[in-house]
Amino acid sequence: MLREYLIYHLAALLCGYILDLLIGDPHGIPHPVAWIGSLIGALEKRLFPGAREPAKEFRRGLLVCLIVLAVTGILAFAAIAVSYRITPYLGAAVEAVLTCYILAARSLRDESMKVHNDLVNGDLIKARYDLSMIVGRDTQDLDQAAITRAAVETVAENASDGVIAPLLCTAIGGPVLGLLYKAVNTMDSMLGYRNDRYEYFGKAAAKLDDAVNFIPSRLSALLLIAAAAFPGKMFRLFDAGNAYRVWKRDRLKHKSPNSAQTESACAGALGVRLGGPSKYKGILVEKPYIGDAVREIEPEDIRLANRLMFAAEAVMMAITAAVWFVIIL
Repeated sequence: MLREYLIYHLAALLCGYILDLLIGDPHGIPHPVAWIGSLIGALEKRLFPGAREPAKEFRRGLLVCLIVLAVTGILAFAAIAVSYRITPYLGAAVEAVLTCYILAARSLRDESMKVHNDLVNGDLIKARYDLSMIVGRDTQDLDQAAITRAAVETVAENASDGVIAPLLCTAIGGPVLGLLYKAVNTMDSMLGYRNDRYEYFGKAAAKLDDAVNFIPSRLSALLLIAAAAFPGKMFRLFDAGNAYRVWKRDRLKHKSPNSAQTESACAGALGVRLGGPSKYKGILVEKPYIGDAVREIEPEDIRLANRLMFAAEAVMMAITAAVWFVIIL
C-alpha cells in the first residue's frame, strides 16, 4: 500500500512540475496561496493589538502563524486524504494540481519577462510598472540598468523561495508540506517587515521564514552553480567557476541569512553586480553590492537569469526523481 502511494506521489510530482512549466498559475481560477493570503489578512485585522505593546504584538503575531499553519495543514491533508479515499487516480490528480499551484517557475518567468520586453521596446514607464508588480522597492525613478538589476535579483531570490524550496518540500512531504512552506513564505511577505507596524507583530513570521529557508536557499545556490556549468550553446554565457567564487564571498551580504545565497550565485554566473542602495516607500535603504561588474548589466540578463533558474529546477527534479525511484524499487 505504501509503495503504491509513493508511485502515485512521484507521478503527481512529475505531472505538477510539467503543468507548472506549461501553464503556470492560470488566472481567474481560485488559488490556494491567495486563500492563505486572505486568511493572513483577516487574522491581522482581528488580532493586531490596539495598544502598541511589543510583547503582546509578538504573541499575537505568533498566534497568527500557528493558526495559518494549522488551517493550511488540516485543509490540505483533508483534500488529499478524501480524494485518495475516493480513488487513487483522483488523489494523484489533486496532488498534481496542488503541486502546480505550489511551484512558481513559469509565473516567475512570465512576470519578469514582461519587464524584459518593456525594456527591449524602450518603454521605461511600463517597465517600471511591471517591475512594481514583482518587487517591493520603489520603481518610479529607476533607469534601465536599475530596473534590470531589480528584475534579475527577483528571479535569483525566487529561484529558491518560489521554485527550489517548494519543490523540495513537496517532494518530501507532498502538497501538505509544500503548502505549509508557501504559508510560511506568504506570512513573511505580508508581515515580516522591520518597520513600525510589523517590528514585533511580524517577527515570528520573519524568523520562521529564515529557519525554513536556511537549507533550501543554500541548496538552491549550489543548484544554480551546477546549472551554470551545463554544456551547450544555451549555457555558454554562464561562468560556473565565477558563480562559485562570488557565492563563497558574498553569500552572507544581506540582512536576511538566506537572500544573498542565490543572488550571489546568479550574479557570479552572469558576471554582473547586483544589490546596492534601493528606496522603499521613499526611504533609501543601503544594501551591499553583490558580485562584480565584469560587464554592464543589460535587459537580456533577465532572460539568462530565468534560463539558469529553469536549469536549476530541472536538476532538482532529476535528483528528486532518482531518489524516489531508488526508494520505490
